[in-house]
Amino acid sequence: MSVDALWGLSLGFKDVPEPWQLGFQDAASPVMEEVIYFHDQIMFILVIIITSVLWLIMRALTGKHYDRYLTDGTLIEIIWTLIPAAVLIFIAFPSLKLLYLMDEVVDPALTIKAIGHQWYWSYEYSDYPTDSLEFDSYMVQTDDLKSGDLRLLEVDNRLVVPIQTQVRVLVTGADVIHSFAVPSLGVKIDAVPGRLNQTSFFVKRPGVFYGQCSEICGANHSFMPIVVEAVSLDKYIHWVESQANELTD
Repeated sequence: MSVDALWGLSLGFKDVPEPWQLGFQDAASPVMEEVIYFHDQIMFILVIIITSVLWLIMRALTGKHYDRYLTDGTLIEIIWTLIPAAVLIFIAFPSLKLLYLMDEVVDPALTIKAIGHQWYWSYEYSDYPTDSLEFDSYMVQTDDLKSGDLRLLEVDNRLVVPIQTQVRVLVTGADVIHSFAVPSLGVKIDAVPGRLNQTSFFVKRPGVFYGQCSEICGANHSFMPIVVEAVSLDKYIHWVESQANELTD
């Protein structure tokens, strides 16, 4: 599928970082939807807390019946202890639920290995009876960008995955610590040399999703982007067959 065609599929969605962006990119996976929902819930609680505190401050500064010489108050101390405790408990339960959800890997239909290098990514598809598909993914230099490509985010070989499929990614580093992160998919995991970490995602819609290494890994840390291209299952099978034919040729 061409870049322009996939760009058209992504119209109406914010799957790339934008200048002066204050919010999240649009979610493309159930985990990221839960992350955004939890963030909105926390922000709502913070608005209530900040508004209440500001109201109490203004009331204390402007009120004529405020006791400025109050030194102790058992009821007030109980209230300002129990209310924050209740708020923290209210936040803790959905937070723990989301934490375990992000770490859960459920019967993956596809396993991909991602290896971080200074300063590019290598990918390996090893679930197929033929020789495993392996390729490196380098950032496209500014002079080589085509129309519609994003500067510092486009790569020569994208990580292609099928939609509506549970995908597991095994992540490691070949030299120093890197971090595999794709915000729209809710994926962020360290790539540590000598250690194999795993994460999973379920892409709900077609599109092109951009990420970057999120761990400072040297001089060119900013120049090792990640591009995940999500396509239908038929197009994914066609892509695998074309890659296998290239290997045999």
